[in-house]
Amino acid sequence: MLHAVIMAGGSGTRFWPQSRKRTPKQLLRLAGNRTMIQQTADRCRGWVDHSRLWIVTNEVQAEATIAQLPEVPPRNVLKEPAARNTAPCVGLAALQILEQDPDGIMFVMPADHVIQTEEAFAAAALKAVQTVEDDDSRLVLFGVIPTFPATGYGYIERGDLVSSVAPRLYRVNAFREKPHRGLAEDYLRDGRFFWNCGIFCWKAQTIVDLLKQHEPELHAGLMRIADGIHNGRGTEVIADEFPALKSISIDYAVLERARNVVVIEAPFQWDDVGSWLSLPRLNGCDADGNTIDGPFCGVDTHGCIIRTTDDHLIATLGLRNVIIVHTGDATLVADAAQSERIKEILSQLEKQDRQAYL
Repeated sequence: MLHAVIMAGGSGTRFWPQSRKRTPKQLLRLAGNRTMIQQTADRCRGWVDHSRLWIVTNEVQAEATIAQLPEVPPRNVLKEPAARNTAPCVGLAALQILEQDPDGIMFVMPADHVIQTEEAFAAAALKAVQTVEDDDSRLVLFGVIPTFPATGYGYIERGDLVSSVAPRLYRVNAFREKPHRGLAEDYLRDGRFFWNCGIFCWKAQTIVDLLKQHEPELHAGLMRIADGIHNGRGTEVIADEFPALKSISIDYAVLERARNVVVIEAPFQWDDVGSWLSLPRLNGCDADGNTIDGPFCGVDTHGCIIRTTDDHLIATLGLRNVIIVHTGDATLVADAAQSERIKEILSQLEKQDRQAYL
């Protein structure tokens, strides 16, 4: 059977002060009327049953995650006791699936991306599943056609065409790290490179076997967890074993080493919503180039991003290219050109031991 796995960890520091350790960006409403994780779960409707929808999050965020997704059985919300990147995350989900369904296929996706349309995404997902059913040793990735020379994304270099039936399927020739600007421009001109959007499909047993082959110590720790799950001691064993697992991405652990890796040319629009600067692209702007969410009164204000609570008015005068985000206990005012430095504010708050704001 098909199982969908939503990876929902992380702290979302770039969206402070709305994003906090307990409420990272996937639990926020940033584009549309539903939160990011709710939209991700909505995207699975019609092609995977909610009983086979799995969420991997951390212990701090689990309660809020369960509250936002009442249709998902609480037992399907897997709690990581420590952040260990995507390979242990995928491995933990695979173990839970194999305990119930030894032949299970996993469709794995992040919780914090915007994808349009749901219909195009579903068609691509079913193509991925069919690809795995045709050859259960395959690892299927999704590649997004670049629209600009992005330096913040990893790239997939496509190889030979495997299937010309839309959406097209290619062998993966190579993975490329986040490039500098000039190289990203070369990739865009070349036409053989996709953005790696971090969406995968494979058999649960296949990914576990490949972890054993390429990361034997990590696999050994996962097998101890598997024994605990099988014997009804999963919570206790995960608490003991998971923090000791190697922190490594599934890309480095398996995908860049495996042979039978293919990529589907994504037929959907994709955005990873990386920072406050994503909002004008997703939500549009008014006549002055401002992106507004909440009560606002602006005079001679242009190119700003304004977010506030329903009962708190933001009024501005003579501003250009500023980010203002107001919450119940904190307000950010930042030069949009320096939005990447928001993490410095969090570092300063950490030094001041102001945990309530983190």
